[in-house]
Amino acid sequence: MNPRWFYSLLIISTLLSGIAHWFWPQEAARFVFASLSLLFWAALLGKATESVAHYAGERLGGFLNATFGNAAELIIAIFLVKEGLLDMVKASITGSIIGNLLLVLGLSLLFGGLKYKVQSFNPMLAGHNASLMLLSVIALFIPASFSAYLGAGEMETLSLTISGLLITGYMLWLFFSMITHKSELAHPGDRETAGEEKEEKHVGSPPGQEPDWSRRMSVFLLILSTFFVAVQSEWLVGSVEAVAHSFGWSELFVGAFVIAIIGNAAEHSAAIFLAMKNRIGAAVEIAVGSSLQIALFVAPTLVFVSLLFQKPMNLVFSGPEVVAIAVSAFIAKSISRDGSTNWFEGTLLLIVYMILGTAFFLI
Repeated sequence: MNPRWFYSLLIISTLLSGIAHWFWPQEAARFVFASLSLLFWAALLGKATESVAHYAGERLGGFLNATFGNAAELIIAIFLVKEGLLDMVKASITGSIIGNLLLVLGLSLLFGGLKYKVQSFNPMLAGHNASLMLLSVIALFIPASFSAYLGAGEMETLSLTISGLLITGYMLWLFFSMITHKSELAHPGDRETAGEEKEEKHVGSPPGQEPDWSRRMSVFLLILSTFFVAVQSEWLVGSVEAVAHSFGWSELFVGAFVIAIIGNAAEHSAAIFLAMKNRIGAAVEIAVGSSLQIALFVAPTLVFVSLLFQKPMNLVFSGPEVVAIAVSAFIAKSISRDGSTNWFEGTLLLIVYMILGTAFFLI
């Protein structure tokens, strides 16, 4: 990014968002300026995360990219829960999962594949990702299937139980992938000779590619951008209902596509740029890892967070949401299972995303 124009637009959009929030009564204007400012702050968040990831290493860097890439979505979802917009929360979760599996991964494979004929990543990692995607589908399918046979109290108990198990499973996956089987799950370009590790200062970026900021400045910008993402997210949520009503959009479409696309801005930029640098393993780690993090950690966490606001949220997703997640997991698994990708596979993912987007818009 060009620092001069980017930071100018970042400051201008944030000032306009503040003016609209405090002095402009039209909800549509507040929504537009908050969305625009959020996009810039999410982009800075993604860039700062990529810089921090340079110092952390490829596997941990991919995890950090996925985690802070999901920061905007998590913060938006918490404010939605606070406002009692639980259906929109579930829609945003759905949109985040399918957006990462189809849109982010699709764009990464497309642009990376246009530059490099075939790109490869660890097939063992692809296999484990596929199993975790299947687990996330099962975890959402069971509550939806049993909802007609359980009362509100029993469904809340089931949702809390499943949420606790998913969070436990996700933590075990982190332990498995980053500690006990770290070397087996490393991306192909990450290994030196057997048993040897790269020097820390070179891990996470190809030789000659240095981050724009120092380690300390990267962490500072990461914290600063996360703060402003939270502020803009709160302002965005404050106007989203009125905007959805004025445009005649359903909460399902707004949550699954409008909010999800805005919240995914950090992953969009980071994953695509990495794929174009022939670091498809890190790009897949961001896109697929982010979806898994949403399904196995963020969504269950929101179930517990909702109790703090005394507005309990369960894991009963609507039929279209469960179908969309299952379809996305199926084609992403099919494409990534062999550990190699090309531009045509990215196109297939984008086609499925547009099909789902059309269906959600028409609801």
